Amino acid sequence: MALDTRDQDHAPADRFPTVTLDFRAVYDAHARSVRRFLGDLLRDDAAADEATQETFVRAHGKLSTLREDDKVLPWLFGIARNVFYEELRARRRHLRSLDDDESRGEEPDHSPSPEGMLLGAEADAKLTAALAELGDDRRAALVLRIDHGLDYDEIAAVMSWPLSKVKNEIHRARLTLRARLSKYVGGQ
Repeated sequence: MALDTRDQDHAPADRFPTVTLDFRAVYDAHARSVRRFLGDLLRDDAAADEATQETFVRAHGKLSTLREDDKVLPWLFGIARNVFYEELRARRRHLRSLDDDESRGEEPDHSPSPEGMLLGAEADAKLTAALAELGDDRRAALVLRIDHGLDYDEIAAVMSWPLSKVKNEIHRARLTLRARLSKYVGGQ
């Protein structure tokens, strides 16, 4: 009969040590970036605020699952991206219900939003229109690269894509924007 001589304090479960992070410090360091990312994707300030809050609620619950070698910001962007997709699904359900309301004779409110009234600058409008022409995933990858400064490897982790797809999608997004905006920024 073999005797177990292993030290009981060093169990194999300690292979991937978890990081003890202060949630408030994580929030203070990354909330603005997550909010800006969601604002770029949702293009609605109120929805972006709600989505940011939901992102950090989920992150708080999962903070203990981070391993020591995990990067916090890409992890938060991944959570934010999932929240964004859930918001898109909710909007589609809402639009379907509005279509049902219209078929019953009810007219939805078409008055401009305060955010819509504030958008006045032609350059912002043109950029927004050009970004809107990009697919959701392509736009998200481009925004993560340009606006949030993530490197390609971090974007690959956030988007759950291979590195080659990240580079390809960002390149195609840039080409599309260049073609749409060239006449406004000194191009042909």
